Amino acid sequence: MKLFLSLLTFVLLAPLAVLHAAEPSKPNIILILADDFGLPDIGCYGSAYKTPNLDALAAGGTRFEYCFAAPLCAPSRAMCMFGRYGFRTGVTDNGLGAAATPNSEVCIAKVLKQAGYATAVAGKWSDLEYLVTKEDAAKWGFDEFMIWGERWEEENGKLSGRARYWGPDYNDNGKILSGDKKKFGPDLLHDFVVDFIRQRRDQPFFVYYPTPMIHYKLQRTPDSTGEKPDLHADNIAYLDKLVGQLVTELDSLKLRENTMIVFVGDNGSTKGAHTVHGRPVHGKKGELNEGGCRVPLIFNWPGSTPAGRVSKDLVRLTDFFPTFTTLAGGNLPTGVTLDGHSLAPQALGQPGQPREWVYVQLRSDCYVRDARWKLTHTGDFFDMKDAPWQEIPVTTDATDAEAKTARDKLKTALHGMIAQDPNKDAAAKPAPATAEQPAKKKKKKEQAR
Repeated sequence: MKLFLSLLTFVLLAPLAVLHAAEPSKPNIILILADDFGLPDIGCYGSAYKTPNLDALAAGGTRFEYCFAAPLCAPSRAMCMFGRYGFRTGVTDNGLGAAATPNSEVCIAKVLKQAGYATAVAGKWSDLEYLVTKEDAAKWGFDEFMIWGERWEEENGKLSGRARYWGPDYNDNGKILSGDKKKFGPDLLHDFVVDFIRQRRDQPFFVYYPTPMIHYKLQRTPDSTGEKPDLHADNIAYLDKLVGQLVTELDSLKLRENTMIVFVGDNGSTKGAHTVHGRPVHGKKGELNEGGCRVPLIFNWPGSTPAGRVSKDLVRLTDFFPTFTTLAGGNLPTGVTLDGHSLAPQALGQPGQPREWVYVQLRSDCYVRDARWKLTHTGDFFDMKDAPWQEIPVTTDATDAEAKTARDKLKTALHGMIAQDPNKDAAAKPAPATAEQPAKKKKKKEQAR
């Protein structure tokens, strides 16, 4: 009788066990956000620069061809953390990061912490509201942090950014570290991330890793040689090296199979070769075009994310919030308008529900784009069949039926987005010519961040 009951129990429970085994467990999540790192800076997207470790992540995971950021740092980082468009958070430009506070926005770290994750941020936070103390970090949802460029100025008691690479000043969990010119900042951030993972390896963890690389002004890396090295190439190579070292560390800790690494750029490139497959990309950082807004995105989770897949789905940085929440088994915040579409199905090799178009904004300027066409808030319409190399203007009196249908569809989408913008009157019409001058004067300060 006991034998019969044992066999019966096995028969009844075995299918459930198989189903459970087929479902991936909660992954550790590491989001690497590279600074000023566009399509021309990564090998697997057609760059001439060598990025073997990033290319290996793409080969072992899923590479997204059409991921869109804002063309400047702060708006992109706010979208990553809050899953919301800039007109909702107030972060539509650099210098406006303080508009988003723990009282007004729910950070993805807080959602993941509530789902049982240990959380940390290591790198650049300074474009958002200052994160100075452990109490500040807890409000955002982070257990630990090491922030670049935060230091008390002795003469006025205010925080300000310091050196980016050699001898940077860091805020390490509330302790201000004075710059040591013999230490390379990205190495210190890497060591912090590795130490956090080692300490928290017994529970799921989320690491937001917004590296300061490869923002100008560039300096020599510890691997640079010669009197006049190619600093752009050297810094790309060093960032790639650090990514490889992180993967190696996860392997040695036997965490790699249950860790999703997401690598993405925060906006387009600034300098460097600026070509993809040997052709110049149209635009750069700070500009509302392909070179300014379209960025590399790689998802890699061994055994779960399809290897070698190239997705042409349209993606926005807002999509990370619902994606990570879904994969972590967390709960989306109630009473909050989110603008992200979960990529969890695509991360697991399923079709999902891709966007029909993406919305991109900088200040009061904006556009919508689908897989083929683009419409700006000023009414300019483009054929994007040869993007990212060129955006072909299409006249409003074009007789092509496909173009007219696409324009009408995008016009409806764009007006729907503008209608939700509290500053819709400014976004609905071109800025006056006199407004160009202040923007130009401000540009150098923005790109120095």
